[in-house]
Amino acid sequence: MKKIKKITALLLALSLLICCAFTARADGDAPEKSADIFRVSCTVNGDPQTSRGFTWYTREIAKTTLTVTDESGADAGAQISYRDAFEWEGNYCHQAKASGLESGKTYNYSINGEPFGTFTTDDGDDKLEFVVVADVQASSAENFEKGANTVNAALATLPSSEFIVNLGDFTNDSTNEEWDLYDEAFSAINASTTLVPITGNHDGFSCEYWFRNMFCLDESESVEVKDGINYSFDYGNCHFAVVNTNDLISISLAQLKWLKNDLNSTDKDWKIVCMHKSPYTLGKDGKWPDAMYLQKSFTKVCDECGVDLVISGHDHQYLRTKSLKGNKLSDDGTVYTLCGTAGSKRYEIRSFLAGTFTKTEFINTLIIQKGGYGNYWNGSDWNSTDEKNIGGCFNTVSIEGGNLTFNSYILSDELTDESGERLITNTDSFTLTKETGKNEITFTGDNTTSAAAYTASVVPSIAALGAYAFGEWLPKFLFILPKIIKVYIEEDTF
Repeated sequence: MKKIKKITALLLALSLLICCAFTARADGDAPEKSADIFRVSCTVNGDPQTSRGFTWYTREIAKTTLTVTDESGADAGAQISYRDAFEWEGNYCHQAKASGLESGKTYNYSINGEPFGTFTTDDGDDKLEFVVVADVQASSAENFEKGANTVNAALATLPSSEFIVNLGDFTNDSTNEEWDLYDEAFSAINASTTLVPITGNHDGFSCEYWFRNMFCLDESESVEVKDGINYSFDYGNCHFAVVNTNDLISISLAQLKWLKNDLNSTDKDWKIVCMHKSPYTLGKDGKWPDAMYLQKSFTKVCDECGVDLVISGHDHQYLRTKSLKGNKLSDDGTVYTLCGTAGSKRYEIRSFLAGTFTKTEFINTLIIQKGGYGNYWNGSDWNSTDEKNIGGCFNTVSIEGGNLTFNSYILSDELTDESGERLITNTDSFTLTKETGKNEITFTGDNTTSAAAYTASVVPSIAALGAYAFGEWLPKFLFILPKIIKVYIEEDTF
């Protein structure tokens, strides 16, 4: 129903609905008093060699302080800058940035003297390892716990991981109750590492400012902050650009301009884009124009700027494309990976999309989970089953010099290994190889977007999306509509 409402809004060319009001209240002069501290997170914010962002909440108005120490317990000498605390949905949000840290060092952080977590700064070398998960999207304590089990399995599989990329949809409805359940399940995980959070549609669309108020990120170049945040950072020999796919339902022209400039402003060897919605999918959201518009608009930027890898979520299945450029097979292109779901909500394949919105010849690996069984697509049979594919999905990335290796795993719901532990199956693996030292900086200007410039881009952005929806998406949709109806009648799948 949410998708139907979104497409109706699209076809009528209406503006986005604003469902949540943002109110801020500084408590800089509030009296100090004891308060429970919860929803603590440490996030990338600016240069990962020297800084981190922190968020925490209290139930009552309270002055709180962040302290960063080295492994010996000595004060790290970090410069701490605070955002004025403010009331948010009945609680109080606190955010701070610690800068002036040393590269390649492990630090501990405390809030009001209470130890909460640890992180290690980037050492700047050309070796990097990290974990990727997507779409926990839970509502109950049980399902949040299942998601946390998947992430714990990821960290056990790659204990040298330097951070966790979470591709969005942390909760289902972005309510206080759900974020508290998320915190209960993930607090120990969040205390052990750095997060790289990406805005999902359940984090920012029709629940404005929740994402901004849950994670302290670098907003300096974000084209807007109401529905999510776009930002970037360098880590080792890799440049990461984080895209917000809630921006005007899909992606605005202002953000596409930002992305192009951002990718051209680095000479790092590897370029990775992280986003929620995926431009290539055979899941339930692959039939709507907001995601499919990314094939037309977003992938052009990847082609022009030499992006090596795009990692995305949203459609709760695992899909990896072959190397693509100009929406065609190319050895000199970008690999797009839809990273499955760490949670328990899984989408079956929509076979009517194959050959229409996502060409089957583009697909290298596809793993689909439905109800009580898992599908593995072998290139011709959509219905071959493998019980090992039923479970939470996590992914690992290892970069060293000119080699990038990506592995995808399933933590089985039911099966166990010889030691009695939940079975972990390596379902996909690939390596990208390139000659290093070849990328050049071609953009050095100001890459911020003023409020006026963003406002000026709104109508052209909606017009571009509308032109795609009516001119390209709708004819394809109408063409496969009889098949969609047939599948819906026979399989109750839409």
